Amino acid sequence: MSPILLAPSGKDYLWGGNRLKTEYGKDIKSTPLAETWECSVHPNGPCYAISGEYKGMTLAEIIKMHPEYVGNKNTKIPVLIKFIDAAKDLSVQVHPSDEYAREYENGQNGKTEMWYVLEAKEGAKLVWGFEHKVTKEILEKDIAEGTLQNDLHYVPVHKGDVFLIESGTVHAIGEGILLAEIQESSDLTYRLYDYNRRDKNGNLRELHFGKAVQVLNMNPIGDTSQKPRYVRYFYGCSREMLCRCKYFETEKIQVTKGFSFSVMKNSFQVLLCTNGEGGLETDGSNRPLRFQKGSCIFLPAGLGRCHVIGECDLLKIRC
Repeated sequence: MSPILLAPSGKDYLWGGNRLKTEYGKDIKSTPLAETWECSVHPNGPCYAISGEYKGMTLAEIIKMHPEYVGNKNTKIPVLIKFIDAAKDLSVQVHPSDEYAREYENGQNGKTEMWYVLEAKEGAKLVWGFEHKVTKEILEKDIAEGTLQNDLHYVPVHKGDVFLIESGTVHAIGEGILLAEIQESSDLTYRLYDYNRRDKNGNLRELHFGKAVQVLNMNPIGDTSQKPRYVRYFYGCSREMLCRCKYFETEKIQVTKGFSFSVMKNSFQVLLCTNGEGGLETDGSNRPLRFQKGSCIFLPAGLGRCHVIGECDLLKIRC
């Protein structure tokens, strides 16, 4: 058993930029390159092994061969991990809950997601919830009149910010933000408003107002200030818990010399490198698995002791 270095699928959504190619080393021809699905078993965007005995296979194919790789806590990989480059504003949107999606979307997952901001231009902002209580009638009227922005809660964004966007929460990533997203494995999005933009074929992008208002939390969002986070310092690294929810937990590891941890039999883990470079050593390996900024590594359940060397920033995700 070995760690698996992954290559992503890419998405050319019209709001995307080019930074995932120029700054994160993504060799994907899509222009623009809005998203890369780094760790995904979703059929709409698989990822692929680029190292070891499974080279060229999708992660979904590997898990089908070795279901034990997800761990005895899971029956599948329940998360999807992305990089997102928003060169323009994303649509104002909402995702359904698990309960709604499973009943009305053929048994699919809903979508709660977490954002970790990697870069943000000066003055960048995003939509997170409503500023005041709304109703279906208020939203319908304000969308028709082009005044929906008066209902939305805008939050200034800075590098290092963390946002947990629960299902049912209206949201939109703003122009000039590049982030890592950890989410439920789902591709369900209901667009509420999209600035009357047209797709590459000249058609207005589809909206989903009817579904959106069925799942929206229409109450005001409340306090959205960034909360203090506790950083633990060790010889060779620091560790900071960014987010813990019912679906996943995400920890930031800043490695200056080395970092050791274990992957137990209960669940897989994933490493996403957001800066720097390094190597991953595991018991029984002859040489470190090299990685760099933009790399994503799947760690099968039961892999055992792992040791990271180098100077790098990592997101460590587990379920």
